[in-house]
Amino acid sequence: MKAKEPDLSVTVAGVKLQNPVIAASGTFGYGREYEGLLDIAGLGGICTKGLTINPKPGNQGVRIHETPSGMMNSIGLENPGIPAFIETELPNLKKLGPVIIANLSGSTVSEYIQGARLLGDTDVDMIELNISCPNVKSGGMTFGLEPETAASLTRQVRKAASKKPLMVKLSPNAPDIAAVAKACVNAGADALSLVNTFKAMLIDINTRKPVFENISAGLSGPCIRPIALRMVWELYEAVKVPIVGIGGIACAADALEYLLAGAAAIQVGSATFAHPPAMNEIIAGIKAYMKEKDFAKINSLSIRKTEGLAVLRK
Repeated sequence: MKAKEPDLSVTVAGVKLQNPVIAASGTFGYGREYEGLLDIAGLGGICTKGLTINPKPGNQGVRIHETPSGMMNSIGLENPGIPAFIETELPNLKKLGPVIIANLSGSTVSEYIQGARLLGDTDVDMIELNISCPNVKSGGMTFGLEPETAASLTRQVRKAASKKPLMVKLSPNAPDIAAVAKACVNAGADALSLVNTFKAMLIDINTRKPVFENISAGLSGPCIRPIALRMVWELYEAVKVPIVGIGGIACAADALEYLLAGAAAIQVGSATFAHPPAMNEIIAGIKAYMKEKDFAKINSLSIRKTEGLAVLRK
């Protein structure tokens, strides 16, 4: 008798994904950029580039720079604006197959609310509230550093897009990320995603100037994974909503670490730049692991729900 295939499906904030692997915001464009480079239909979900109510040209100067075991970016939320996204990008995104998560950003509370209202009337499956981008001079991360500010914005966006599941993307740069997480959940967040990039900088020793015009930029890649994983582990106990883990995931083993730590799903970003089929390979690797260990369902993986947790704490 042939063994039954493991069930990789997961549910995040009431939205069912065929597997727990999601393309991270800002690393997958609007899907069409990667058509022909990987099996997009096989992904669990796609997070759009950060969207603002008005078009943004992004930052000047250097935008991408490699670092040991990672990369830095200072894109600055370049995007065509939410109305243009709805008209020109969303129809094609919906044809690709995976769950569509719209990443919402803004410079002011009013811009967030306007964007939430527009996205709330579309057929995106979920909104990811970006209060963690470190590469803009106003908005973004400034809303996610303190619990009161984060909660206020979450509450208003929740009201403006009441028909859509709301996931809040947290910044690792917050002085107390657990306090911010709790505040967002109390304000209506249905799920949390973490982490966004770490604020960092580089100096060109030849020009004797910072590499990026904004001085600092966002650090991502394998170098941040152990720190991001620790944050997911800690927040699992702090909140009672699904957590989507992000940070340095490049292979199935990396993804499994997050799932074992309690994440309901994961997002893959920087790895896709270097190796476009990475997400497909991660999905295949998770499935192979489940077969080997005889796990029938993905939600059985977490060690947070087993007696082994007490051993791990010693």
